[in-house]
Amino acid sequence: MRPHPRRPGRRPWSGLAGAVTALLVAASGVTATASPALAAGSQVKVNQVAYVPGVPKRATLVTTQGTPSTWTLRNSSGMAVATGQTTVKGADADSGDTAQLIDFSSYDTPGTGYTLSVGSETSYPFDISADPIKKLRYDSLAFFYHQRSGIPIEAAYVGGTYARPAGHLNVAPNQGDNNVGCLSSCGYTLDVRGGWYDAGDQGKYVVNGGIAAWQLVDEYERAKALGDATALGDGKLAIPERANGVPDILDEARWEVAFLLKMQVPDGRANAGMAFHKIHDDQWTSLGTAPDQDGQPRHLHPVSTAATLNLAAVAGQCARVWKTVDAAFAATCLTAAEKAYAAAKANPAVYAPATDSTGGGAYDDRSVTDEFYWAAAELYATTGKDAYKTDLTGSSLYKGRSFNARGFDWGSVGALGDITLAIVPNGLPVADVAAIKSALTSTADTLLAQMNGQAYPAPYRETDGTYVWGSNGLIANNGMVLGLAYDLTQQAKYKNGVFDTVNYLLGRNPLNQSYVAGYGEQAVQNVHHRFWAHQLNASRPTAPPGAISGGPNSGLQDPVAASRLAGCKPQKCYVDDIEAYSVNEVAVNWQSAFAWLANWAAEKSGTTTTPPGDTPPTAPGTPVASGVTKNGATLTWTPATDDNGVARYDVLRVQGGTATTAGSTATTTLTLTGLTPATAYTFAVVALDTAGQVGPRSGTVTVTTLPDTGGTAACKVTYKANSWGGGFTGDVAIANTGTSAWSSWTLKFTFPGNQKITQGWSANWTQSGADVTATNLSWNGSLAPGQSTSAGFNGSYSGTNTPPAAFTVNGSTCAIG
Repeated sequence: MRPHPRRPGRRPWSGLAGAVTALLVAASGVTATASPALAAGSQVKVNQVAYVPGVPKRATLVTTQGTPSTWTLRNSSGMAVATGQTTVKGADADSGDTAQLIDFSSYDTPGTGYTLSVGSETSYPFDISADPIKKLRYDSLAFFYHQRSGIPIEAAYVGGTYARPAGHLNVAPNQGDNNVGCLSSCGYTLDVRGGWYDAGDQGKYVVNGGIAAWQLVDEYERAKALGDATALGDGKLAIPERANGVPDILDEARWEVAFLLKMQVPDGRANAGMAFHKIHDDQWTSLGTAPDQDGQPRHLHPVSTAATLNLAAVAGQCARVWKTVDAAFAATCLTAAEKAYAAAKANPAVYAPATDSTGGGAYDDRSVTDEFYWAAAELYATTGKDAYKTDLTGSSLYKGRSFNARGFDWGSVGALGDITLAIVPNGLPVADVAAIKSALTSTADTLLAQMNGQAYPAPYRETDGTYVWGSNGLIANNGMVLGLAYDLTQQAKYKNGVFDTVNYLLGRNPLNQSYVAGYGEQAVQNVHHRFWAHQLNASRPTAPPGAISGGPNSGLQDPVAASRLAGCKPQKCYVDDIEAYSVNEVAVNWQSAFAWLANWAAEKSGTTTTPPGDTPPTAPGTPVASGVTKNGATLTWTPATDDNGVARYDVLRVQGGTATTAGSTATTTLTLTGLTPATAYTFAVVALDTAGQVGPRSGTVTVTTLPDTGGTAACKVTYKANSWGGGFTGDVAIANTGTSAWSSWTLKFTFPGNQKITQGWSANWTQSGADVTATNLSWNGSLAPGQSTSAGFNGSYSGTNTPPAAFTVNGSTCAIG
């Protein structure tokens, strides 16, 4: 992918870099105050918010000492709870620091107010808990409601500090977005109300809004396909649409998608079907200007191929995702998407000029091969049409060639298409989808290798070793690649890489800086923003919780950064100052990347249950099996002990590195039923106390159920698996070998390892833990005696891809062919 930093053409104050602050803010009546220099803080750098139980916990010590140091972990009372030795790292190119690494993963007791100390240096406090990360999932998404245009931001949802009137609705002094004309006269106006303000200014840009809207919708689509979408459902966000029966994340994304649809040139006009590149003020507004107080004229800027393809891609995705949510809106999206794609193919080289940077960023992009690929991928995944498939498979980017360690952003979007193709079932050849997934995991491996060499692991670096405008957005996007690699392979190294990425953004970096507002002892406050301008005007708020700063930028393209950070190492090219716009702006596309990452981390964070001063139960004895039948077994174990009493025992089925609950009891014996004949099961037991704490796992016992000898099977299943590195294709043939016709069929089997189905065809496939169920489609449910049908799926695994030992159809155990 090509380097596309956030353009230096974005200038916050009428394009006059280096102007005196008092003059810049005079129009809005704000009063300038001095910006404090960033404090260096402790030499022990930690995630200042929370380390998640069950995930590696790492920190960094800055020291020139060449031998290991002793570290001590203390709880909120100051009592030492763990100690160990650092690992010498040495010189670090990205920060310029000489460092040692601290790994305190062995300590996993939830609590608040922990600190790490080495000698006289003590870190900022932090929690060991899943709770702050789960809260961050929602605060990171709340950013988008704050950024809405054309609607009042109400205290009921954001509190009085952040409430403001609606902006740009033709209410004086606004000139409004109700009837906006073209910068180059086109003879008509458009109603382009709505959407999100892009960044610290009040412009709205199709190419930046496109990737941001896509990423929110993908966050939901990925969770439905590969994770857990319940946390993104209706009523989860503080927005006006909560309780309308639609997942809140889709309601928020729709606010932007609807705006993007409005940016399409109407039928009967020149360039019909194309999309205007952007709409913003004719001149840069002053800092401290609330949206409703913006008196600047606003214009539509000329159409571009890049903007048109963004519209095609996002509207194509909309048509797929909203089909079961709002069929009419989905149909509107599909019409707009197909019209836009056709218009882009007819006008493949209409580029936004780099010089169009007065009053808003230029967002120029003269290479749109990636936009064509992304749009074709979305439309093919939605429609299955051969025309889109032809364009997709004929692209030079096909089969994951967009992925690389630099990462994707608004100007490099080919990887977005591949992410869709890896998640959404489609008609591409299985080997081609496998190649896309392989390219993604290979990129994730490259990112991990780079992180392993850093004192402050962050999955990003330019080829020349620098950081660019919006580096935190690129870091979050690469964190997304690591998360997807885990989804596809279930390999813990990728999950650990995601949490290392979160650690960097929340304070484990050379500046001791949490780049997320409201999170951490030294959290960003003074982001570059017209309304969140407290540093210049005490009546304005600071950045709201969950907003992420653009972060370190070696380019230093603003006067404040240039004067205060000259000669900085890449990870130190940052200052928390509202006027340092090249390092401290916010933007919807960086925020969408961070929101995706925060949601993924929250989903994988489990729960926090340990109350202060309590201890979990001990491990129960290893279970002993008895009474084994073809469908069941009885397990018995010696009891655990606990200071408050054991409330219950959970019997776990262990498969590879995962465990699922097979049953629960308040006693020390449990009879399991519903097992599959002639199948090996491995079980362990954990105890839970009255406070809900879970103790360590017992030893394991393996039980093999008896074979089913109850007569001739009425069905036959033939199972074949074609495996490659971390993935496989399963083909299943189902035959009716009985004497009665089937009007429908339900196939069930259990994977013996950690196999997970990622997409399937010719059946409705579902998976719960290791248990798989497939039901017929409308066209292949009726099978007369002697007839057969087939279905299949793609899946992921690690270790050995052992086939299932038994299959049932409609409750009967089948012969295996």
